[in-house]
Amino acid sequence: MNEIHILGKYPMYGELEVQGSKNAVLPLMAASLLHRGVTTLEHVPDITDVGCMVRILESLGAVVVREKSRMTIDASCISFCEIPLEEVCKMRSSIMVLGPLIARMRRAVTYYPGGCSIGRRPVDYHIRLLRELGIKILEEDGRIEAVAENYCGTVITLDFPSVGATENAILAATGAKGETVICGCAREPEIVELCAFLQAMGIETVGAGTDRIRVWGQISKRDPHVRIHGDRIAAGTYLAAAAVAGGEITLTGAPVTSMKATLQALCGCGCLIQTEGDHIHMKAPRHLRTIPYLETTVYPGFPTDMQSILLAVQCCGAGEGRMQETIFEGRFETAAQFNKMGARISVESALPGCEGCISAAGCDGMGYIARIQAGEGLHGAHVTATDLRGGAALVVAGLGAMGETIVHQCHHIDRGYEDMVGNLQKLGARIHRITGT
Repeated sequence: MNEIHILGKYPMYGELEVQGSKNAVLPLMAASLLHRGVTTLEHVPDITDVGCMVRILESLGAVVVREKSRMTIDASCISFCEIPLEEVCKMRSSIMVLGPLIARMRRAVTYYPGGCSIGRRPVDYHIRLLRELGIKILEEDGRIEAVAENYCGTVITLDFPSVGATENAILAATGAKGETVICGCAREPEIVELCAFLQAMGIETVGAGTDRIRVWGQISKRDPHVRIHGDRIAAGTYLAAAAVAGGEITLTGAPVTSMKATLQALCGCGCLIQTEGDHIHMKAPRHLRTIPYLETTVYPGFPTDMQSILLAVQCCGAGEGRMQETIFEGRFETAAQFNKMGARISVESALPGCEGCISAAGCDGMGYIARIQAGEGLHGAHVTATDLRGGAALVVAGLGAMGETIVHQCHHIDRGYEDMVGNLQKLGARIHRITGT
């Protein structure tokens, strides 16, 4: 048994510090394999995906020590290059270890990754980019073996700005002879953070935050010591929770500059938001509004990781709206769970041409679209989490629903949120967790 019980419609008040970023810390942990010394990371979130990555690093020969939110990784004696299958099956970010292992050991063995069930997650981008660097890739029965001796820098281009593929290409390029130019890169803040980490190690990169990044193959020279930025998705989730429950909260340590699209969407729902430095103050409206049209897209647009969470907010609002998913079609699996709570959502293939769009990218007819029809609000129900963000979204929906909501299989939430239940309790939410057999 692993359930979260929620009594909705209790306003939330108070202040909360934002945890370290899940999407930033995992690539940095993988990148620590490049350094024949000690890496120190501060503000590391206590989440299960981090624990999974720790076990992967330890299986390769690294010595990892965790003390509260500080982590040290001694990768001076890496002796293995095969990632355990049982860990790969738990987390898709395990593919991130491929690039640094190749650069360090000239050989790497992994498997097709697991993680959330939110649609197709092909590793084709990763494999093609590695092959363009001159790395030999053998695939058989879900096993991926990469072998490289002396590979040289070149110009490679991503067909789609995948964050993971961009990160893997950057990490693999550090082991190439000469300069590698990566075109069509993702521009997410986590890419900027990775490149800053490599520079702290003495590896030169230029262009992070743009669609063209240059990497020079080099051996690390210094022990890096960095602090992980605040998690923009966790911050957005707590703001959404307060929006549907009512009340007024302040987040500290928030990555405000990278949250513009999320904050804009919440303002579109009627929330009053003020920012100063790394603080976000939000006051929930008396009555939430539904945004007529919103779509997910690559950074700096509205993030796909916030889609199901914002959909929960939409279900608590007045009016009708549409939300289009252009990254992962399986994100809308959670819509059926919202409907158990009284929402009226239908999901269908997207239609081109949408008016009232608040997305910078506009509507291009890609992916799937959810239509949210006006209803009488949400009520408590038994619902089941099938993925990380969908699970968080169900908690948000429960906070805005009348009566009791019970979220089953909430272990998914632990992959990306550090003590979500405890944090919500600090803000006054009526929520508790039950675990056991």
